[in-house]
Amino acid sequence: MPRLEPGDYEALANFRYLLRKFLRFSKDFLSAESHLSPEQYEALLAIKMFASSGGLSISQLSERLQVRHHSAVSIVDRLVERKLITRTPVRSDRRRRFLELTLQGHKLIEELASAHRQEIRARSGEIIEALERLRK
Repeated sequence: MPRLEPGDYEALANFRYLLRKFLRFSKDFLSAESHLSPEQYEALLAIKMFASSGGLSISQLSERLQVRHHSAVSIVDRLVERKLITRTPVRSDRRRRFLELTLQGHKLIEELASAHRQEIRARSGEIIEALERLRK
């Protein structure tokens, strides 16, 4: 493994700092605007992403969120309670369920994702610069 130079540590630290700033924005924004946790927002994003390919199972969601199955179930339960998603039986296997956004869920994820994209665009220059420093 190659040795790191002093500037490499600075580049790594700066990149992680920028990630933390974005994640702080996200957590604060989600809390203020929607009372969602970051994990719930990420679940909505994943469900939206898989909507065009037939849906997302809880097992797939747990992989996307990098959480244990029971944690994904808990996240899904809270989103169902808020009427942001539904569990829809899979036609070929009634024991399985796909997660789908409700109309309310679609509206909310559109608003939240738009604000997150705007924030990423605002920070993109410094994020790209930090990544370029790490690539050298």
